[in-house]
Order: sequence, then C-alpha cells, then structure tokens
Amino acid sequence: MAIASPSAETRPAGPPVPHRVLIVSDAWAPQVNGVVRTLAAVTDELAALGHRAAVIGPETFRTIPCPTYPEIRLSLFPRRALAHRIVDFAPDTLHIATEGPLGMAARRWALKRGLRFTTSFHTRFPEYIAARTGLPPAPIYAWLRRFHAAGAGMLVAAESLRNELCRRGFAHIRPWTRGVDLALFHPGARTDWALPRPVFLYVGRIAIEKNIAAFLDLSLPGSKLVVGDGPQLASLRRTYPDVHFVGARYGAALAAAYASADVMVFPSRTDTFGLVLLEALASGTPVAAFPVSGPSDVLGGAAGEVGILDVDLGHAALAALTLNRATCRAYAEQFTWRRASEVFLANLVPLHEASVRDRPRRNRRRA
Repeated sequence: MAIASPSAETRPAGPPVPHRVLIVSDAWAPQVNGVVRTLAAVTDELAALGHRAAVIGPETFRTIPCPTYPEIRLSLFPRRALAHRIVDFAPDTLHIATEGPLGMAARRWALKRGLRFTTSFHTRFPEYIAARTGLPPAPIYAWLRRFHAAGAGMLVAAESLRNELCRRGFAHIRPWTRGVDLALFHPGARTDWALPRPVFLYVGRIAIEKNIAAFLDLSLPGSKLVVGDGPQLASLRRTYPDVHFVGARYGAALAAAYASADVMVFPSRTDTFGLVLLEALASGTPVAAFPVSGPSDVLGGAAGEVGILDVDLGHAALAALTLNRATCRAYAEQFTWRRASEVFLANLVPLHEASVRDRPRRNRRRA
C-alpha cells in the first residue's frame, strides 16, 4: 500500500455524520509546525463538510516553556479545566493528537470513564530528545507505546513509519495521509530573490534534529536559501556566512519562496512525513532528500520524476535540477486536505453509548 497514492488508502467504517469532533493537542497556534498546520487544515475541512470540529490547545491554560523548545508551551496541571471543556463540548469522537500534558490529561479523562478515543503519531520525539540530550530512544519509545496502546487506534501518515512502529510493538495502527493547499502553493507565485542561480532552498524549523548542516555543507553551484526560524538560526548564520537566511515566511511570501527556487533540499532524517515536500512540489519545485521515512513515502513511485532520493544529498540536489516542474505540480495535486480529512474522519471511533452528550447538562460539570 503506497502512501504516494492517497486514493489507495483503506478507509475503515467511521462514526455517523454529521458529528462533533474534538481534538486535544499540545501543539496549536501560535506555534508553527507540521502538526499545527495539519490539524488546522483538517478542522477547516471538517467544518466545510458540515461537522463541528474544535481543537483544545494550550493557549487557554497556564503554561511554561518546554526545555530546549521555548516556543512550545506546556500546560500546567490542566486536568480539571480540560475535563470541563471536554464535557461542555460534548464530543461524539475524541482524538488525542499529542503526548504532552494535555494529551495525557485527555487520555486519563477518557480511560477513567471507559470512553473510546484515537491518537496520532506525529513526531519522533525519542530521536529529537536523543539529538538534544544524548538520552537513548528505547525507554521513550516504551513510554509512547503504552500511551498509544490505550486508544482504539493510532493514526500514522507514512507507510514506512507504520512498519517501523509495528516492529517496535505499537498496535492498532491506522493509515492516514496529508494534503497541501493547492490554491496557495502554485508555480505562478514567483518572486525574484536576485540570487545567482540555481537556488537551492530549505524550508522548516532551524533546529538540530532537522540536520540542516548536511545541506549547508554541500558544495553546490548558485545559492543556498534558508527560510525558517528556530534555536539554531543564530549559530548557523555565523557558521555559514555565504548562505542566505531570510527568517520565517508565511502565506503568499512562503509560496513565493518555494516557487522561486530551483530545488527544495530536505536534509532531515527524522521527520515522520514532511509537509514542506508537498508544498514545494505544488509550487512546481522538485525536491532532493535522503531515502528515509517521510521523503520515501511522499515521493513513492514518483521518485526520480518529481524528486531525487540519494544517500549522497549533493548528488540528489544536482540531479533534481533536471526534473520537470509541471510533473511536480501534477503529482502534488493528488494530495488534498479534503481527502486527508475524509481519511481522518473515517478512522475516528465513537464514544460508547454512554456518551457525555447523553448526560444531563447539570451532571456534566461533575465529570
């Protein structure tokens, strides 16, 4: 089953529609990352399909900055307030998107009441923590396995990651996919960077786990352009004075960055999918990446036509210069947020018949 062809995704029977979908996530606006963009796009699509979808994030709780990730806020003691918000929303389905304090509190709330829920695996936190602290990933994977085992299903977007997690003992894994905003990201959104060609682009968080130095160390013609922000930005600027760091870009400015590049280089070895790959392809820009989980799943059988995967990232970047931009765009058009949202909806599970919606409102505050 190839993730590169979303139409091939199996779709288990989902709950009746229309219904109320509640997502609990420790990653939410104003954070900017793949999890937030995915959940925002999915909730918008669910609303367009006639459902009521909401995300409970950390923005309304007392929070502290996450160590080594200060822009990520961790909710402090959210259990009681979160329970009130869940009950007030009266969901038909509950999805726990992350494994942080809010995710743990929502999991505890559901288990205590015998209610069913789903989870999703978005981020390789064991590898991220290992890269930052040197701690071994195995104990963290063991904790994650227990966290997700309590749910009725764990949604995972990349087939190769699903296979890896199966080998690690994770169960109840359900296939998902991702989409791209085809109206925002398109080949016509070009701008003139006034840089020597070809322009090799990186878009994403500037952090150690993204392996950006593997791109910046390459000997390539033309220019290297980096779009994004993060804890490594200042040090990389000092180390690579010839690289053009332009900070974060959003909306039309981000779309123009993609469309104006010649190749999007994706050096990460730990991303679980890589939304930026789809955004680049939708902009007509071919991609170069390592042959690892994420890029291999996004490109699928189109590797060699819309992107180059190679253990030699420099070779991949140069080879990608020869690829057809119209083919890149056509390939990206398979990945719509409507399709991703339909798959998400079909994978959800209903709360059991003693749903909180059926309880008298005067009793909900006691839950």
